[in-house]
Amino acid sequence: MEFTESYKQTGPCCFSPNSRFIAVAVDYRLVIRDTLSFKVVQLFSCLDKISYIEWAVDSEYILCGLYKRPMIQAWSLAQPEWTCKIDEGPAGIAYARWSPDSRHILTTSDFQLRLTVWSLVNTACVHVQWPKHGSKGVSFTQDGKFAAICTRRDCKDYINLLSCHSWEIMGVFAVDTLDLADIEWSPDDSAIVIWDSPLEYKVLIYSPDGRCLFKYQAYESGLGVKSVSWSPCGQFLAVGSYDQMLRVLNHLTWKTFAEFTHLSTVRGPCFAALFKEVDEPLQLDMSELCLSDDFIQNKNEDASEGHFGVRYEVMELPITLPFQKPPADKPNPKQGIGLMSWSNDSQYICTRNDSMPTILWIWDIRHLEIAAILVQKDPIRAAAWDPTCARLVLCTGSSHLYMWTPSGAYCVNIPLPQFTITDLKWNSDGSCLLLKDKESFCCAAVPVLPESSEYSSDE
Repeated sequence: MEFTESYKQTGPCCFSPNSRFIAVAVDYRLVIRDTLSFKVVQLFSCLDKISYIEWAVDSEYILCGLYKRPMIQAWSLAQPEWTCKIDEGPAGIAYARWSPDSRHILTTSDFQLRLTVWSLVNTACVHVQWPKHGSKGVSFTQDGKFAAICTRRDCKDYINLLSCHSWEIMGVFAVDTLDLADIEWSPDDSAIVIWDSPLEYKVLIYSPDGRCLFKYQAYESGLGVKSVSWSPCGQFLAVGSYDQMLRVLNHLTWKTFAEFTHLSTVRGPCFAALFKEVDEPLQLDMSELCLSDDFIQNKNEDASEGHFGVRYEVMELPITLPFQKPPADKPNPKQGIGLMSWSNDSQYICTRNDSMPTILWIWDIRHLEIAAILVQKDPIRAAAWDPTCARLVLCTGSSHLYMWTPSGAYCVNIPLPQFTITDLKWNSDGSCLLLKDKESFCCAAVPVLPESSEYSSDE
C-alpha cells in the first residue's frame, strides 16, 4: 500500500460521491483537495468552526454545518463565488442534509420543532411540523423520488411521505410504535422498515401506502433492537439486538432464516479462521546496513523504546474470547450489536458485540456460518467494506490498519510518525482509503489483492 503524507484537519473529512475530491474541515476553513494530486483546488472560509460536512449527490455542492452559531453554509465547486447561508434564527439548527436532487437542503430545528426544505433554485421553503428526530428519522428512496419523514404529535408516531419534486405531502399514516427509533427504505423502494426504541423490541415492515406487512418481535421483557441494516441486494434485513444476537430476515416472507450468536467461548467444529493480533518486535535486516545511518538509528530507537510491529496469528480451537460484563446499575449498557455492516455483494456481514469490543465477527450469509473472527488488542473503532469487492478494513486507534479478505487477514503498519487511526472511509470507487487521526489525516492507495495471499504483518 502507498500512503500520502499527513494533512491537517480539525473536524470531518469525506470524499465526494464522484471520487474526484476530498473535503476537509480545518477550523473555520473548508479545504477541497484533488484525490489524485492532493493539491488544494478550492478554499472556502466559513463564519465559524465547521462541525459537519456533507456533499451533494452530484458532487457540485457541499454544505457545512456551523452548529455553534447555529447556521448552515453551502458552497459550489463550479461557481466559487456562489454561496448560500441558512439561518433559522431562534429556532436553531440541529442537523442538515441534502435531498437526492442536490438542489434542496433539509434542516431540522432545535427541539424538533420543524423540518424545513430549502430550495437553492427559487429560495422557496416548505415546513414539516414536529419531526421525531434531529439527525435520524428521514429516509429517501433509491430513485430519489420520495422522502419518508417521521413525525410525532399527540403522543403518537407518524410517517409523512413527501414528493421530492414538489415537496407536497403524498400521504400520512400512523405506525404501531411506542417511541420510534429510526426508519429506512428498502433498496428496491418497495417497503419501509421501522424499529422501536431499545425499551420495546419491535421491528415493523410497512408498504408505502401505509399497510403493515409484518411485525417482528424476537423476545419480550428486555432491551430490544440496537441496529438494523438492509443488505445492498435488498433480499435480507439484519437486526442486531441487545441480547448479543444477529438475526437476518428474508424479504419474501419477512421470517427469520438465520440467527447468529456471539459466544464468549468458541469451540469446534468450526470452519472459521480465527486471527489474533500479536506483537512482533521490529527487526533490523542485514540488507538494510547499506542504508543511511539515520535510518538505522531510527530503527534502533524504535526497538529500544519498545515499539513493535504486529501480525495476525491463526489460533486453534477452543478459545475463550475477552468479554466485559456491563454493570447492572448504569444506564446505556455496553452490550449488544453496536456495529454491523454488509459487504457490497451481500455475501458477508461483519458485527461487533459491544460486550466484546475487541472482537470482529464476519458471517457468511451464503453458507449461514461464521467465516472469520478477528481478535484485536484494542477496541475496534470502525470497520468498512470495500465498495467494489469483499475486502474489509478496520482500525482500533493504533498505528496499524487491519484488513480481511476471504483469502486471509493482514496487518499494515502506517509509515507516519505518531499517527494513530481513529476512523476510516472508502472512496466510492474503492481505489483510495481515508485514514483519520485526531488532528490529521492521510490517504492510502489500495492495490487489487490476488485471489490467494499469505498472511503477512506488513505491506
